[in-house]
Amino acid sequence: MAEEEKKPYKIREKVEKDADYRNLIRAELADDLYDKILTIIVAQKKYRDPEYSAKQLAKDLDTNPRYLSAVINSRFGMNYSCLVNECRVRDAAHMLVDKRFADKTMEEIGMMCGFANRQSFYASFYKIKGEAPHQYKKKHQVK
Repeated sequence: MAEEEKKPYKIREKVEKDADYRNLIRAELADDLYDKILTIIVAQKKYRDPEYSAKQLAKDLDTNPRYLSAVINSRFGMNYSCLVNECRVRDAAHMLVDKRFADKTMEEIGMMCGFANRQSFYASFYKIKGEAPHQYKKKHQVK
């Protein structure tokens, strides 16, 4: 039996689950919440706040956290943490190659994007981009 490829940062493979709650979501309400979620998380850049939680988002949207979670899962195909981390990594990837942030350390960029610590930044970045932040920066920097 071939030895399984060792992955850094102890990343687990995504497991698709069929959830019954997806049938309980009203399409019109879910579409409206989808737009509002994008506005708050992406446009207002709430993902940069490591303290901003799904519970706070539900409160800001005047909805139930469980319903919000169901909408995020059905409309985005991921949970709240994954959604926020995707936004953070996208932001970090941009900063890593932007000359305006050339004087910032990896940790500073991670913190600016909303990661609570270096480990969570590196693990999320690797999971989404397939390489460590410093490798990404080296490979994508415009000379």
